[in-house]
Amino acid sequence: MVGLKPPEVPPTAAVKFVSAGMAACIADLCTFPLDTAKVRLQIQGEVRIPRSPSTVEYRGVLGMLSAMVRTEGPRSLYRGLAAGLQRQMSFASIRIGLYDSVKQLYTPKGAESTGFTARVLAGCTTGAVAVACAQPTDVVKVRFQALGALPDSARQYSGTWDAYRTIAREEGVRGLWRGTLPNIARNAIINCGELVTYDLIKDSLLRAQLMTDNVPCHFVAASVAGFCATVVASPVDVVKTRYMNASPGQYRNVLSCLLTLLTQDGLAGLYKGFIPSFLRLSSWNIVMFISYEQLQRAAVVLARPARS
Repeated sequence: MVGLKPPEVPPTAAVKFVSAGMAACIADLCTFPLDTAKVRLQIQGEVRIPRSPSTVEYRGVLGMLSAMVRTEGPRSLYRGLAAGLQRQMSFASIRIGLYDSVKQLYTPKGAESTGFTARVLAGCTTGAVAVACAQPTDVVKVRFQALGALPDSARQYSGTWDAYRTIAREEGVRGLWRGTLPNIARNAIINCGELVTYDLIKDSLLRAQLMTDNVPCHFVAASVAGFCATVVASPVDVVKTRYMNASPGQYRNVLSCLLTLLTQDGLAGLYKGFIPSFLRLSSWNIVMFISYEQLQRAAVVLARPARS
C-alpha cells in the first residue's frame, strides 16, 4: 500500500486551502536549513557599509551549513522558522490551495479538460494574491535567516513579533512590503514552474496509464516540478532576497539592486545559491505535494461518517 486511495468525492476548496497550508508547513520543517543556506549564499559578497573585514565566504551548501553549525550553533539552521511557518499558512494556502478553484474560473464552460493557458493564468493569479497577503512574513523570514551574516551588535530583532514592530516603526509599513514586485514576479514564475508543471506531469502520467494516482506518481511529478521551478525562478529569487535584506537606502529600487548585483558578480550572480535552491525546492516540492495529496484524502475519509 502506498498512501491513501484517491477519494470518489473530490475535496472541497476549504479542504484544499487548509491542506495546502499544513503540507507547506511540513515541507518547511523538513527543508528549512537548505532554505537558510540558500539565503546566506545569495547575499554572500553583497556590499555593506560598514563592511566587516572578517567576513568569510563559503563555497557550496555543505560548507555553508557546516560553518553555520560550527560558528552559530545548530539552532541557526532554523532561525526565522516561526515567520516561515506563518508565511506558509497564509501564503501556500492561497497559492496552492486555491489553484484548482481559480483554474476552473479560467477554463471555458463545456471544455473537456483545462488547457495550458488556463493553468498558467491560475498559477500567476494565486501566486500574486498570495504575495500581496503574506509579504510581511516573507520579509521577516529573510531578515532572520540573514542575521548570522552580521555581527552580534547589528542584530536588532529579539523575536518574530519584535521584527514586525521594528520594521514597521523604522521603515514604515512599506518596509513590511519591501520587495513585493520582485516577489510577485518570482512567485508567478515559481507557481508556473511548480504547480503547472506538477499538474501537467501528473495528468500526463495518469492519461498515459504509466502510473496510478498515488505516492510514486506524486513523487515523480513533484521532482520535475522542483527542477523546473529552480531553473526559471533563481534569478528573480536572488534579487528578491538581496532587496528584502537590504538596509534602508542601500538600493534605490529593485532595478538598482539588479544592476548592482550584475556589476559585482556578472550573470553568474543571478544563480548564486542555485544548488541549495534546487535541493530545497525539489525536496520541498516532494514533501509538500505528497503531504498535500494525502492530507486531502485523509480529510475526505474523516468527513465521510459525518455526512452519512
